[in-house]
Amino acid sequence: MSSARKQAPPELAAVAGEAVRHLEWLRDAGVAEVPVPGRPPPSPTATRTPTTAGAPPSSTAPSPASVGAPSRYALADKGCGSPELLAVRERLGECTRCNLAGGRKKMVFGVGNPRAELMFVGEGPGGDEDLQGEPFVGRAGQLLTRMIEAMGFARSEVYIANVVKCRPPENRDPQPDEIEACEPFLKAQIDAIRPRVIVALGRFAVQTLLRDGSPIGRQRGRWREYQGVRCMPTFHPAYLLRSPDEKGKAWEDLKLVMREFGKEPRQGRP
Repeated sequence: MSSARKQAPPELAAVAGEAVRHLEWLRDAGVAEVPVPGRPPPSPTATRTPTTAGAPPSSTAPSPASVGAPSRYALADKGCGSPELLAVRERLGECTRCNLAGGRKKMVFGVGNPRAELMFVGEGPGGDEDLQGEPFVGRAGQLLTRMIEAMGFARSEVYIANVVKCRPPENRDPQPDEIEACEPFLKAQIDAIRPRVIVALGRFAVQTLLRDGSPIGRQRGRWREYQGVRCMPTFHPAYLLRSPDEKGKAWEDLKLVMREFGKEPRQGRP
């Protein structure tokens, strides 16, 4: 058997490699079984339990019709919990629209409630996010989670996304062409979610949404509007980790957002 493999023509080896990659893709998407030609399909009495965003897929094997690209993204990306967001993810595909694609490990689409009234928009993925495929999971993400909870929300109740979906090398600032390539998908996410309020975290989120290059220190704490949605600029959690003395200002900004939702600020800050 091993000698036969060694003598296999290059074309056959390439096909075999592609087949392995495809099977790995299906495995990562949560597909438990692939139908084999000639075998009868699963019993029609077998049912599938619908899954929600972020929930593990059913152990029941999917039907052939369910093993398509949309199902792949629904299972692989926690931020695709509605048909509208799924359509945005499908349009994004395995994006190679800018140079960031060459250095990423995972694309970071978004996470959270697809019908959220409150949405947070950050800058771009860091190292932890690039590994896990989810925004704000590192130290800055832990602070953001505490901020969200201090506001009276669960992280699962809001939606979190970034301006760019792939990690800039060494966590550098995203370049104008990279922002331009990703911006249509961020805007499509916002259109799909239709939040009541957006919290823009840091200057790149503010500049992208509001087209305002003023320093974030001048913009924070003042209500703005993005296409009919109320928008509150504030500091990025990563900046707050570097400048903890500014946390009080960010908390004042978030309290304005809380009042928009009829929530009373608690004593102290996150």
